[in-house]
Amino acid sequence: MMRMMSIASGSSGNCIYIGSDTTHILVDAGTTKKRIEAGLNDLGLTGEDLSAILVTHEHSDHISGLGVMHRKYPVPIFSTKGTLEEVGRCRALGRLSQEVFREIDADQKFMIGDLEILPFSISHDAAQPVGYRINCGGRSVAVVTDLGHYGQYLVDRLQGLDTVLMESNHDVRMLQAGPYPYPLKQRILSDRGHLSNESCGRLLGEILHDHLNHIVLGHLSKENNMEELAYETVRLEITMGDNPYRASDFPIDVAKRDCSSQIFYIS
Repeated sequence: MMRMMSIASGSSGNCIYIGSDTTHILVDAGTTKKRIEAGLNDLGLTGEDLSAILVTHEHSDHISGLGVMHRKYPVPIFSTKGTLEEVGRCRALGRLSQEVFREIDADQKFMIGDLEILPFSISHDAAQPVGYRINCGGRSVAVVTDLGHYGQYLVDRLQGLDTVLMESNHDVRMLQAGPYPYPLKQRILSDRGHLSNESCGRLLGEILHDHLNHIVLGHLSKENNMEELAYETVRLEITMGDNPYRASDFPIDVAKRDCSSQIFYIS
């Protein structure tokens, strides 16, 4: 059996726990050590139980806590070559021992304990960003955030999931009318930006199946989204989309930026 819990998810910080009975990993460490440790404690774990940290990309809301976590818990840090190079250059993280860096490639599976990890490429304005699919005991969970658009490549890699945490970053109208400067708005809306609520719902419509047990909406913008708006927009896209399902067929949760989610059991 696997478990997943969002420790932090939003434009201000991201950290997702995924684990089995014997292997425990974090996807990103973009919040404080105190917050990460509290989340692990909610799972009955401590930092000493961690097996690895997987990094999606080098933006600060995904790595801000990586340095202090690494110095207290020197577990391997996995990511692509481009991301690790950028992480190594980030002075804000303090001293990092590159001996713990483990270079991986998109679409090349590898094992951490009893977890099979499949990184996959995503479209975002970072050096070499990836999402992750984690398989164990015939069950699969994926974390897919920070992507400006998706195509058949991504849809193919998200088939047959039991649980997915997917980006529902912004409401397009809120973003367009909001206070962000024009270049930042264009960046977010670009093919290397972030997934809107509507796009999230449409992507979910491409991967729904009878045995998808949990949908978690994540990486919401503080300024350009609201939990209720993301939830209702995604539900509407699913129900009105070209698929045989309705939103009421699936449990949909919204990951919060300021507290841990419930524990999602994948069995």
